[in-house]
Amino acid sequence: MINVSELTFYYRDQQEKPTLDNVSFHVKPGEWLSIVGHNGSGKSTTARLIDGLLVPSSGSIIIDGEQLTEENVWSIRHKIGMVFQNPDNQFVGATVEDDVAFGLENQGVSYKEMYERVQEALDLVGMSDFKSREPARLSGGQKQRVAIAGAIALRPKIIIFDEATSMLDPEGRQELLKTMQMVRDKYQITIVSITHDLDEISMSDMVLVLKQGRVAMTGSPVELFSQGDSLANLGLDRPFTSKLQLALKESGMDLPDTYYTEKELEDYLWELLSQM
Repeated sequence: MINVSELTFYYRDQQEKPTLDNVSFHVKPGEWLSIVGHNGSGKSTTARLIDGLLVPSSGSIIIDGEQLTEENVWSIRHKIGMVFQNPDNQFVGATVEDDVAFGLENQGVSYKEMYERVQEALDLVGMSDFKSREPARLSGGQKQRVAIAGAIALRPKIIIFDEATSMLDPEGRQELLKTMQMVRDKYQITIVSITHDLDEISMSDMVLVLKQGRVAMTGSPVELFSQGDSLANLGLDRPFTSKLQLALKESGMDLPDTYYTEKELEDYLWELLSQM
């Protein structure tokens, strides 16, 4: 669905060192890719290049089999939805319903189809009861769910979440992650997630780690979380289960170095305790 090859990008005021330096990766249809790394590593720049908001200095971006160019950028953008860090920057409608319908109106979708798409999108993200509310009066998590509804109503093949969970409290973050998973499962949408959130990373299929504009690592979340103390060098904390495993090992319990999810670690510990 996305094929990025030897991508390099310079901002005009930073010509001495590229923000992205020869970056290559691909994302399969329906796959969830998390892009992680320190602030300034090039994560958000990568997202904006994929969406055609920036033009690469060199290299190529192929979206759904078509190379992104200045001539076809608008048609390709129809295949991509964006959900940003601050949803207030995306709202244009006086009500939730109006806001979700805005993109469809711009595309000339008929009223009947527009109404059906808006209701379906709001139902999916659990915001139908709020359709007459002003977006400004919603909580952070509710605003992000409305932003997702606006994206999926357009029927994109890809949704890019650019630090979409970073401004939310833990409860709002968990609700949003569940919504992202539901959207992906229902529509088989390809997800690209720019994030520092470990829960968000753990839900993805693959992880791309950027460091100073270059690819430092690609692999599964399990492969990433197995890096242990090296995670700090990649701008990430140890996951909770990894910290717990380390504490248990230091207390004398014999545990493997393998990374476990919370459920896997729970099952392993129960089995270990049952043998004592």
